[in-house]
This record gives sequence, structure tokens and C-alpha cells, in this order.
Amino acid sequence: MTKIDPTGGQAYPDDETLLADLDSMLDEFDPPPAGLVERIQFAIALEDLDVEVARWVRADSLAGVRGGDQGTITFTVSDLTVMINLTRIGENNRIDGWLVPAGEHSVEVRVAEHGSRETTADEGGRFVLDGVPRGTTQIVIQLSGPPARTIVTPTVLL
Repeated sequence: MTKIDPTGGQAYPDDETLLADLDSMLDEFDPPPAGLVERIQFAIALEDLDVEVARWVRADSLAGVRGGDQGTITFTVSDLTVMINLTRIGENNRIDGWLVPAGEHSVEVRVAEHGSRETTADEGGRFVLDGVPRGTTQIVIQLSGPPARTIVTPTVLL
């Protein structure tokens, strides 16, 4: 339906057409970042939605450490701390991690568009994963309990 503009008698489109034109203009001049939808889908695509989300405590660069780009990231939730040390090796990453309190818990590292890698932390809470592809990453920890719990870190770009 076309409406008449009371100020000049000019015709302008109805609300739906106007909103569609505005949507097209936003897509052209201010599109969402590439991969945004995929990153959101990755972040919420957990099979078990009964999870606790850890928060990012800090990320410190370890300048001058032999072996190239390295860094430490710490996450925490209630009574668990997860610390990972990231070492870039070629096109991949090595992840050395520690869980506090320690225990033999299942650790899954999910990387968008690359699937996941799993391991089990040793009795001291230490785990290692070699050859982890770079990309949007999330760590899922299954605490054996009691009570059994699932902890998920926020997504980070490794």
C-alpha cells in the first residue's frame, strides 16, 4: 500500500517495503562480520545444555619464551580453575592444561569447523593435546563427581 506524505504529496512505500529497503541497505553498508552466525551456532551447539559456564580470568603473553607464540589463559567457575598454556607449533597448537582441584576428568577441546579432540587429565589434573587446529575453540570438562558436572569455557580464538 502506498501512502501520501502530508508535507509534499509525494508517494512513499508502506512499512514493510520501507523496512525491507532498510534491511537491504544495512546488509550492503554494514553487514555482520563474516562467520558470525557459525560462531554463534558453535558456541551454543552443546549436546548437554545442563552446563556451568566458566569465566575468563586472564590471558598473559609469555614474552621471550622459547618456541614462538605462547600464552596462558585461566578460566574459573565456582570451585574449579582451568589453566591452559598455548604453544603455537606450525599451523597447529599444543595445549598443556591443569585442573584445580586435580582429578582424572574428561577434557574435550572443540574447534569450530575441525571437530573435537578428547583426553583425560591425570590424577594431578594435568592434560596435554598436541596438533589442535587454530580457530574458535571451547573447552568442555566432565567432572566425574560426585556430583558429576559439565563445565564449559567461553569460546576463544586460538
